[in-house]
Amino acid sequence: MPQPNELTVAQAARAIAAGELSAVELAESCLAQIEALDERLQAWVYVDRDAVLADARAADADAAAGRPLGPLHGVPIGLKDIYYTAGIPTRAGSEVYKDFVPEYDATSLTLLKRAGAIMLGKAVTTEFACLDPSPTFNPWNAAHTPGGSSSGSAVAVAARMCPAALGSQTVGSVLRPAAYNGVVGFKPTFGRVSRHGVVPVSWNLDTVGWLARSVEDAALLLQVMAGPDIADPVSSRQPVGDYSSAMANPPAPRIGLLRRYFYEKADAETRRHLDGIAERLAQAGAEIEELPLPDSIETAYVDQRLIMSVEAAAFHEPMYRRQAEDYQPRLRAMLAQGLEVDGIVYSRALENRRQFIVDMEQAAQQCDALLTPATPAPPQADRTNTGDPAFQGPWTSCGFPAIALPSGLAESGLPLGIQLVASPFAEARLLAAAAWCEGALGVELRPAV
Repeated sequence: MPQPNELTVAQAARAIAAGELSAVELAESCLAQIEALDERLQAWVYVDRDAVLADARAADADAAAGRPLGPLHGVPIGLKDIYYTAGIPTRAGSEVYKDFVPEYDATSLTLLKRAGAIMLGKAVTTEFACLDPSPTFNPWNAAHTPGGSSSGSAVAVAARMCPAALGSQTVGSVLRPAAYNGVVGFKPTFGRVSRHGVVPVSWNLDTVGWLARSVEDAALLLQVMAGPDIADPVSSRQPVGDYSSAMANPPAPRIGLLRRYFYEKADAETRRHLDGIAERLAQAGAEIEELPLPDSIETAYVDQRLIMSVEAAAFHEPMYRRQAEDYQPRLRAMLAQGLEVDGIVYSRALENRRQFIVDMEQAAQQCDALLTPATPAPPQADRTNTGDPAFQGPWTSCGFPAIALPSGLAESGLPLGIQLVASPFAEARLLAAAAWCEGALGVELRPAV
Protein backbone atom coordinates (compact mmCIF):
# COMPACT_ATOMS: atom_id res chain seq x y z
CA MET A 1 0.00 0.00 0.00
CA PRO A 2 1.37 3.48 -0.80
CA GLN A 3 2.35 5.85 1.97
CA PRO A 4 -0.50 8.22 2.90
CA ASN A 5 1.26 11.27 1.39
CA GLU A 6 1.37 9.46 -1.97
CA LEU A 7 -2.43 9.23 -2.21
CA THR A 8 -4.41 11.53 -4.45
CA VAL A 9 -7.12 13.77 -3.00
CA ALA A 10 -9.89 11.38 -4.01
CA GLN A 11 -8.02 8.30 -2.77
CA ALA A 12 -7.30 9.91 0.58
CA ALA A 13 -10.85 11.17 1.03
CA ARG A 14 -12.28 7.71 0.27
CA ALA A 15 -9.85 6.01 2.67
CA ILE A 16 -10.71 8.42 5.49
CA ALA A 17 -14.46 8.06 4.87
CA ALA A 18 -14.11 4.26 4.93
CA GLY A 19 -12.15 4.31 8.18
CA GLU A 20 -9.07 2.85 6.47
CA LEU A 21 -6.94 5.95 7.12
CA SER A 22 -7.08 8.64 9.77
CA ALA A 23 -6.71 12.33 9.08
CA VAL A 24 -3.87 12.42 11.60
CA GLU A 25 -1.99 9.66 9.76
CA LEU A 26 -2.36 11.54 6.48
CA ALA A 27 -1.33 14.87 7.99
CA GLU A 28 1.71 13.34 9.72
CA SER A 29 2.78 11.70 6.45
CA CYS A 30 2.56 15.00 4.52
CA LEU A 31 4.34 16.90 7.30
CA ALA A 32 7.12 14.30 7.37
CA GLN A 33 7.61 14.72 3.62
CA ILE A 34 7.77 18.49 4.03
CA GLU A 35 10.32 18.15 6.83
CA ALA A 36 12.41 15.77 4.73
CA LEU A 37 12.43 17.76 1.49
CA ASP A 38 11.55 21.40 1.94
CA GLU A 39 14.92 22.65 3.07
CA ARG A 40 16.15 21.56 -0.36
CA LEU A 41 13.10 22.43 -2.50
CA GLN A 42 11.83 25.57 -0.70
CA ALA A 43 8.18 25.12 -1.65
CA TRP A 44 6.64 26.47 1.58
CA VAL A 45 6.68 29.79 3.41
CA TYR A 46 4.36 28.84 6.26
CA VAL A 47 3.45 25.50 7.86
CA ASP A 48 2.14 25.30 11.44
CA ARG A 49 2.59 21.64 12.38
CA ASP A 50 0.67 21.92 15.64
CA ALA A 51 -2.31 23.63 13.98
CA VAL A 52 -2.41 21.07 11.16
CA LEU A 53 -2.40 18.15 13.60
CA ALA A 54 -5.04 19.81 15.77
CA ASP A 55 -7.30 20.18 12.71
CA ALA A 56 -6.63 16.55 11.80
CA ARG A 57 -7.54 15.33 15.28
CA ALA A 58 -10.77 17.35 15.09
CA ALA A 59 -11.53 15.74 11.70
CA ASP A 60 -10.99 12.29 13.18
CA ALA A 61 -13.24 13.12 16.15
CA ASP A 62 -16.01 14.16 13.75
CA ALA A 63 -15.65 10.89 11.86
CA ALA A 64 -15.68 8.84 15.07
CA ALA A 65 -18.81 10.64 16.27
CA GLY A 66 -20.62 9.77 13.06
CA ARG A 67 -21.06 13.37 11.98
CA PRO A 68 -21.66 13.98 8.25
CA LEU A 69 -18.37 14.15 6.37
CA GLY A 70 -17.64 16.51 3.50
CA PRO A 71 -16.12 15.29 0.24
CA LEU A 72 -12.63 16.46 1.32
CA HIS A 73 -12.88 15.42 4.96
CA GLY A 74 -9.44 15.34 6.58
CA VAL A 75 -7.50 16.00 3.35
CA PRO A 76 -4.67 18.56 3.65
CA ILE A 77 -4.54 21.18 0.88
CA GLY A 78 -1.81 23.77 0.26
CA LEU A 79 -2.45 27.42 -0.61
CA LYS A 80 -0.41 29.74 -2.78
CA ASP A 81 0.65 32.62 -0.57
CA ILE A 82 -1.67 35.12 -2.22
CA TYR A 83 -4.80 33.57 -0.63
CA TYR A 84 -6.11 35.39 2.43
CA THR A 85 -5.87 33.34 5.63
CA ALA A 86 -7.43 34.87 8.74
CA GLY A 87 -4.79 35.62 11.36
CA ILE A 88 -2.01 34.11 9.23
CA PRO A 89 0.38 36.23 7.11
CA THR A 90 -0.30 36.51 3.39
CA ARG A 91 2.94 38.02 2.12
CA ALA A 92 2.56 37.37 -1.64
CA GLY A 93 6.29 36.73 -1.89
CA SER A 94 7.00 40.43 -1.38
CA GLU A 95 8.64 42.82 1.04
CA VAL A 96 5.74 45.14 0.29
CA TYR A 97 3.31 42.74 2.02
CA LYS A 98 5.70 41.43 4.68
CA ASP A 99 3.46 42.59 7.54
CA PHE A 100 0.06 41.87 5.97
CA VAL A 101 -2.19 39.60 8.05
CA PRO A 102 -5.76 39.25 6.67
CA GLU A 103 -8.77 39.32 8.94
CA TYR A 104 -10.72 36.74 6.92
CA ASP A 105 -10.23 33.69 4.70
CA ALA A 106 -10.48 33.74 0.92
CA THR A 107 -13.83 32.39 -0.29
CA SER A 108 -12.10 29.41 -1.90
CA LEU A 109 -10.46 28.49 1.41
CA THR A 110 -13.77 28.86 3.23
CA LEU A 111 -15.38 26.43 0.75
CA LEU A 112 -12.51 23.94 1.09
CA LYS A 113 -12.82 23.99 4.87
CA ARG A 114 -16.59 23.61 4.61
CA ALA A 115 -15.96 20.44 2.54
CA GLY A 116 -13.72 19.12 5.33
CA ALA A 117 -10.28 19.99 3.98
CA ILE A 118 -7.40 20.99 6.24
CA MET A 119 -5.25 24.00 5.40
CA LEU A 120 -1.74 22.51 5.31
CA GLY A 121 0.24 25.69 4.76
CA LYS A 122 1.17 28.58 2.46
CA ALA A 123 3.19 27.74 -0.64
CA VAL A 124 5.81 29.96 -2.23
CA THR A 125 4.72 32.35 -4.97
CA THR A 126 6.71 34.65 -7.20
CA GLU A 127 6.34 38.25 -6.07
CA PHE A 128 2.66 39.19 -6.31
CA ALA A 129 2.19 36.20 -8.67
CA CYS A 130 4.17 37.98 -11.40
CA LEU A 131 7.51 37.80 -13.17
CA ASP A 132 10.50 37.56 -10.85
CA PRO A 133 11.47 33.94 -10.10
CA SER A 134 10.85 32.45 -6.67
CA PRO A 135 13.45 30.57 -4.57
CA THR A 136 11.69 27.23 -5.20
CA PHE A 137 13.62 24.41 -6.91
CA ASN A 138 12.32 21.99 -9.53
CA PRO A 139 12.29 18.51 -7.89
CA TRP A 140 13.22 16.85 -11.19
CA ASN A 141 16.45 18.81 -11.57
CA ALA A 142 17.45 21.67 -9.30
CA ALA A 143 19.21 23.50 -12.15
CA HIS A 144 15.92 23.91 -14.06
CA THR A 145 13.09 26.35 -13.44
CA PRO A 146 10.03 25.02 -11.60
CA GLY A 147 7.89 27.58 -13.43
CA GLY A 148 5.76 30.25 -11.85
CA SER A 149 4.03 31.97 -10.41
CA SER A 150 2.49 28.98 -8.55
CA SER A 151 5.94 27.45 -8.15
CA GLY A 152 5.62 26.29 -4.54
CA SER A 153 2.17 24.78 -5.13
CA ALA A 154 3.36 22.77 -8.14
CA VAL A 155 6.53 21.52 -6.47
CA ALA A 156 4.70 20.59 -3.26
CA VAL A 157 2.24 18.43 -5.21
CA ALA A 158 4.92 16.86 -7.43
CA ALA A 159 7.12 16.00 -4.44
CA ARG A 160 4.18 14.39 -2.59
CA MET A 161 4.20 16.97 0.20
CA CYS A 162 0.45 17.40 -0.30
CA PRO A 163 -2.15 15.87 -2.63
CA ALA A 164 -3.26 19.24 -4.04
CA ALA A 165 -2.59 22.96 -3.72
CA LEU A 166 -4.32 26.11 -4.91
CA GLY A 167 -2.59 28.40 -7.38
CA SER A 168 -3.74 31.23 -9.60
CA GLN A 169 -3.37 32.09 -13.28
CA THR A 170 -3.23 35.52 -14.90
CA VAL A 171 -1.22 34.35 -17.92
CA GLY A 172 0.23 30.86 -17.37
CA SER A 173 0.84 30.51 -13.65
CA VAL A 174 -0.97 27.19 -13.01
CA LEU A 175 -0.65 25.10 -16.16
CA ARG A 176 2.98 25.96 -16.91
CA PRO A 177 4.37 24.93 -13.49
CA ALA A 178 2.09 21.88 -13.64
CA ALA A 179 3.75 20.84 -16.91
CA TYR A 180 7.25 21.65 -15.65
CA ASN A 181 6.76 19.49 -12.55
CA GLY A 182 4.81 16.58 -14.05
CA VAL A 183 1.42 17.11 -12.37
CA VAL A 184 -2.13 18.06 -13.38
CA GLY A 185 -2.95 21.77 -13.52
CA PHE A 186 -6.51 23.05 -13.86
CA LYS A 187 -7.87 26.52 -14.59
CA PRO A 188 -11.68 26.88 -14.71
CA THR A 189 -13.63 29.40 -16.76
CA PHE A 190 -13.11 33.02 -15.73
CA GLY A 191 -15.70 33.69 -13.02
CA ARG A 192 -16.49 30.02 -12.32
CA VAL A 193 -14.71 30.19 -8.92
CA SER A 194 -14.65 33.24 -6.65
CA ARG A 195 -11.48 35.31 -6.44
CA HIS A 196 -12.55 37.09 -3.25
CA GLY A 197 -9.66 37.20 -0.81
CA VAL A 198 -6.98 36.54 -3.44
CA VAL A 199 -4.35 39.26 -3.90
CA PRO A 200 -5.05 40.57 -7.42
CA VAL A 201 -2.89 41.08 -10.48
CA SER A 202 -5.42 41.87 -13.21
CA TRP A 203 -9.15 42.44 -12.86
CA ASN A 204 -9.91 41.08 -16.34
CA LEU A 205 -7.58 38.08 -16.25
CA ASP A 206 -7.04 36.63 -12.75
CA THR A 207 -8.42 33.10 -12.34
CA VAL A 208 -8.26 30.73 -9.38
CA GLY A 209 -6.68 27.39 -10.29
CA TRP A 210 -5.09 24.36 -8.68
CA LEU A 211 -2.44 21.68 -8.92
CA ALA A 212 -3.21 18.00 -8.30
CA ARG A 213 -2.14 14.55 -9.45
CA SER A 214 -5.25 13.34 -11.28
CA VAL A 215 -8.12 14.64 -13.36
CA GLU A 216 -10.48 13.15 -10.75
CA ASP A 217 -8.92 15.43 -8.14
CA ALA A 218 -9.23 18.47 -10.41
CA ALA A 219 -12.95 17.75 -10.78
CA LEU A 220 -13.46 17.15 -7.06
CA LEU A 221 -11.92 20.49 -6.14
CA LEU A 222 -13.97 22.27 -8.80
CA GLN A 223 -17.15 20.70 -7.44
CA VAL A 224 -16.38 22.11 -4.01
CA MET A 225 -15.38 25.64 -5.08
CA ALA A 226 -17.54 26.42 -8.13
CA GLY A 227 -20.43 28.85 -7.83
CA PRO A 228 -21.39 32.50 -7.43
CA ASP A 229 -20.08 34.74 -4.68
CA ILE A 230 -21.65 38.09 -3.89
CA ALA A 231 -18.24 39.29 -2.72
CA ASP A 232 -16.73 38.79 -6.20
CA PRO A 233 -18.57 40.85 -8.86
CA VAL A 234 -17.20 38.76 -11.74
CA SER A 235 -18.23 35.41 -10.28
CA SER A 236 -20.78 33.72 -12.53
CA ARG A 237 -24.29 32.53 -11.80
CA GLN A 238 -24.08 29.91 -14.54
CA PRO A 239 -25.32 26.56 -13.15
CA VAL A 240 -22.68 24.42 -11.50
CA GLY A 241 -22.28 21.06 -13.23
CA ASP A 242 -21.93 17.58 -11.81
CA TYR A 243 -18.27 17.32 -12.72
CA SER A 244 -17.42 13.99 -11.13
CA SER A 245 -20.38 12.19 -12.71
CA ALA A 246 -19.46 13.63 -16.10
CA MET A 247 -16.18 11.73 -15.93
CA ALA A 248 -17.71 8.32 -15.30
CA ASN A 249 -16.97 6.13 -18.35
CA PRO A 250 -16.31 9.10 -20.67
CA PRO A 251 -16.63 8.43 -24.40
CA ALA A 252 -13.74 8.89 -26.80
CA PRO A 253 -13.61 12.66 -27.39
CA ARG A 254 -13.55 14.78 -30.53
CA ILE A 255 -10.28 16.70 -30.28
CA GLY A 256 -9.25 19.73 -32.27
CA LEU A 257 -5.48 19.75 -32.76
CA LEU A 258 -4.04 23.28 -32.93
CA ARG A 259 -0.74 23.72 -34.76
CA ARG A 260 -0.85 27.36 -35.88
CA TYR A 261 0.87 29.66 -33.39
CA PHE A 262 1.79 26.74 -31.10
CA TYR A 263 4.03 24.83 -33.49
CA GLU A 264 5.62 28.07 -34.66
CA LYS A 265 6.77 28.73 -31.09
CA ALA A 266 7.50 25.17 -29.93
CA ASP A 267 10.87 23.47 -30.22
CA ALA A 268 11.31 20.40 -32.42
CA GLU A 269 11.12 17.92 -29.53
CA THR A 270 7.84 19.40 -28.30
CA ARG A 271 6.31 19.28 -31.81
CA ARG A 272 7.34 15.63 -32.24
CA HIS A 273 5.99 14.80 -28.81
CA LEU A 274 2.56 16.31 -29.45
CA ASP A 275 2.33 14.62 -32.85
CA GLY A 276 3.06 11.32 -31.10
CA ILE A 277 0.45 12.01 -28.41
CA ALA A 278 -2.17 12.86 -31.04
CA GLU A 279 -1.41 9.59 -32.81
CA ARG A 280 -1.71 7.57 -29.60
CA LEU A 281 -5.03 9.20 -28.77
CA ALA A 282 -6.31 8.52 -32.29
CA GLN A 283 -5.28 4.87 -32.05
CA ALA A 284 -7.15 4.64 -28.74
CA GLY A 285 -10.34 5.88 -30.41
CA ALA A 286 -10.32 9.68 -30.24
CA GLU A 287 -11.40 11.64 -33.29
CA ILE A 288 -8.52 14.01 -34.05
CA GLU A 289 -8.89 16.88 -36.51
CA GLU A 290 -6.52 19.77 -37.05
CA LEU A 291 -8.38 23.05 -36.72
CA PRO A 292 -7.40 26.48 -38.00
CA LEU A 293 -6.94 29.39 -35.64
CA PRO A 294 -8.18 32.94 -36.28
CA ASP A 295 -5.78 35.74 -37.13
CA SER A 296 -6.59 37.34 -33.76
CA ILE A 297 -4.33 34.71 -32.11
CA GLU A 298 -1.30 36.61 -33.40
CA THR A 299 -1.82 39.62 -31.13
CA ALA A 300 -3.70 37.99 -28.25
CA TYR A 301 -0.62 37.41 -26.07
CA VAL A 302 0.81 40.91 -26.57
CA ASP A 303 -2.57 42.49 -25.81
CA GLN A 304 -2.91 40.33 -22.72
CA ARG A 305 0.45 41.39 -21.31
CA LEU A 306 -0.43 45.04 -21.85
CA ILE A 307 -3.79 44.63 -20.08
CA MET A 308 -2.04 42.84 -17.24
CA SER A 309 0.55 45.59 -16.81
CA VAL A 310 -2.05 48.37 -16.73
CA GLU A 311 -4.39 46.62 -14.31
CA ALA A 312 -1.54 45.51 -12.04
CA ALA A 313 -0.32 49.11 -11.99
CA ALA A 314 -3.80 50.28 -11.03
CA PHE A 315 -3.78 48.00 -7.97
CA HIS A 316 -0.18 48.66 -6.94
CA GLU A 317 0.00 52.39 -7.72
CA PRO A 318 -0.28 53.70 -4.13
CA MET A 319 2.31 51.20 -2.84
CA TYR A 320 4.55 51.66 -5.88
CA ARG A 321 4.61 55.44 -5.44
CA ARG A 322 5.55 54.99 -1.79
CA GLN A 323 8.07 52.10 -1.95
CA ALA A 324 9.03 51.24 -5.52
CA GLU A 325 12.47 50.12 -4.34
CA ASP A 326 10.88 47.25 -2.38
CA TYR A 327 9.59 45.59 -5.57
CA GLN A 328 11.76 43.10 -7.44
CA PRO A 329 13.19 44.31 -10.78
CA ARG A 330 10.87 42.67 -13.32
CA LEU A 331 7.67 43.49 -11.45
CA ARG A 332 8.89 47.02 -10.82
CA ALA A 333 9.54 47.47 -14.55
CA MET A 334 6.11 46.06 -15.45
CA LEU A 335 4.36 48.42 -13.06
CA ALA A 336 6.30 51.40 -14.40
CA GLN A 337 5.27 50.40 -17.93
CA GLY A 338 1.64 49.97 -16.91
CA LEU A 339 1.52 53.41 -15.34
CA GLU A 340 2.71 54.95 -18.62
CA VAL A 341 0.30 53.19 -21.03
CA ASP A 342 -2.04 55.56 -22.85
CA GLY A 343 -5.77 54.97 -22.26
CA ILE A 344 -6.41 54.63 -25.99
CA VAL A 345 -3.77 51.90 -26.29
CA TYR A 346 -5.31 50.05 -23.34
CA SER A 347 -8.79 50.40 -24.83
CA ARG A 348 -7.62 48.95 -28.16
CA ALA A 349 -6.08 45.99 -26.38
CA LEU A 350 -9.42 45.33 -24.69
CA GLU A 351 -11.20 45.59 -28.06
CA ASN A 352 -8.75 43.12 -29.62
CA ARG A 353 -9.29 40.77 -26.69
CA ARG A 354 -13.06 40.88 -27.17
CA GLN A 355 -12.64 39.92 -30.84
CA PHE A 356 -10.31 37.08 -29.86
CA ILE A 357 -12.89 35.75 -27.38
CA VAL A 358 -15.59 35.68 -30.07
CA ASP A 359 -13.25 34.00 -32.57
CA MET A 360 -12.17 31.31 -30.12
CA GLU A 361 -15.71 30.56 -28.97
CA GLN A 362 -16.52 29.64 -32.58
CA ALA A 363 -13.41 27.44 -32.83
CA ALA A 364 -13.99 25.64 -29.52
CA GLN A 365 -17.58 24.73 -30.41
CA GLN A 366 -16.30 22.42 -33.16
CA CYS A 367 -15.01 19.76 -30.76
CA ASP A 368 -15.03 18.47 -27.20
CA ALA A 369 -11.58 19.85 -26.45
CA LEU A 370 -8.73 21.66 -28.17
CA LEU A 371 -5.26 20.10 -27.90
CA THR A 372 -1.91 21.94 -27.75
CA PRO A 373 1.48 21.42 -26.13
CA ALA A 374 1.45 22.67 -22.55
CA THR A 375 4.68 24.63 -23.03
CA PRO A 376 6.94 25.57 -25.96
CA ALA A 377 9.77 23.45 -24.53
CA PRO A 378 10.67 21.39 -21.46
CA PRO A 379 11.77 23.29 -18.33
CA GLN A 380 14.80 25.42 -19.06
CA ALA A 381 18.12 24.97 -17.27
CA ASP A 382 17.75 28.55 -16.10
CA ARG A 383 16.39 29.59 -12.71
CA THR A 384 16.54 33.31 -13.51
CA ASN A 385 13.10 33.13 -15.14
CA THR A 386 9.90 31.11 -14.81
CA GLY A 387 9.63 29.93 -18.44
CA ASP A 388 7.49 30.96 -21.37
CA PRO A 389 3.73 31.33 -20.62
CA ALA A 390 2.73 31.99 -24.24
CA PHE A 391 0.81 28.69 -24.59
CA GLN A 392 -1.44 29.33 -21.57
CA GLY A 393 -1.85 33.06 -22.17
CA PRO A 394 -4.46 32.81 -24.96
CA TRP A 395 -6.82 30.72 -22.83
CA THR A 396 -6.49 32.93 -19.77
CA SER A 397 -7.08 35.96 -21.99
CA CYS A 398 -10.33 34.59 -23.39
CA GLY A 399 -11.33 33.01 -20.07
CA PHE A 400 -11.69 29.40 -21.29
CA PRO A 401 -11.25 26.41 -18.96
CA ALA A 402 -7.99 24.55 -19.50
CA ILE A 403 -6.17 21.57 -18.04
CA ALA A 404 -2.55 20.39 -18.29
CA LEU A 405 -1.78 16.66 -18.16
CA PRO A 406 1.63 15.03 -17.78
CA SER A 407 2.38 13.22 -21.03
CA GLY A 408 5.95 11.94 -20.83
CA LEU A 409 9.59 12.83 -20.33
CA ALA A 410 11.84 14.90 -22.54
CA GLU A 411 15.28 13.75 -23.63
CA SER A 412 16.59 15.78 -20.70
CA GLY A 413 14.60 13.59 -18.30
CA LEU A 414 12.28 16.45 -17.35
CA PRO A 415 8.49 16.40 -17.70
CA LEU A 416 6.48 17.20 -20.81
CA GLY A 417 2.78 17.99 -20.79
CA ILE A 418 -0.22 18.52 -23.03
CA GLN A 419 -2.95 21.12 -22.68
CA LEU A 420 -6.66 20.62 -23.29
CA VAL A 421 -9.08 23.55 -23.61
CA ALA A 422 -12.87 23.82 -23.94
CA SER A 423 -15.60 26.42 -24.37
CA PRO A 424 -16.58 28.69 -21.46
CA PHE A 425 -18.40 26.83 -18.67
CA ALA A 426 -17.89 23.50 -20.47
CA GLU A 427 -15.83 22.15 -17.57
CA ALA A 428 -17.80 18.90 -17.46
CA ARG A 429 -17.00 18.22 -21.12
CA LEU A 430 -13.35 19.23 -20.67
CA LEU A 431 -12.86 17.06 -17.60
CA ALA A 432 -14.49 14.08 -19.33
CA ALA A 433 -12.16 14.47 -22.30
CA ALA A 434 -9.17 14.91 -19.99
CA ALA A 435 -10.09 11.82 -17.96
CA TRP A 436 -10.35 9.79 -21.17
CA CYS A 437 -6.97 11.06 -22.38
CA GLU A 438 -5.42 10.42 -18.97
CA GLY A 439 -6.60 6.81 -19.16
CA ALA A 440 -5.51 6.36 -22.77
CA LEU A 441 -2.02 7.71 -22.14
CA GLY A 442 -1.47 6.07 -18.76
CA VAL A 443 1.28 8.52 -17.80
CA GLU A 444 2.07 9.14 -14.13
CA LEU A 445 5.24 11.04 -13.35
CA ARG A 446 7.13 11.23 -10.09
CA PRO A 447 10.46 12.95 -9.46
CA ALA A 448 13.18 10.94 -7.73
CA VAL A 449 13.55 13.26 -4.74
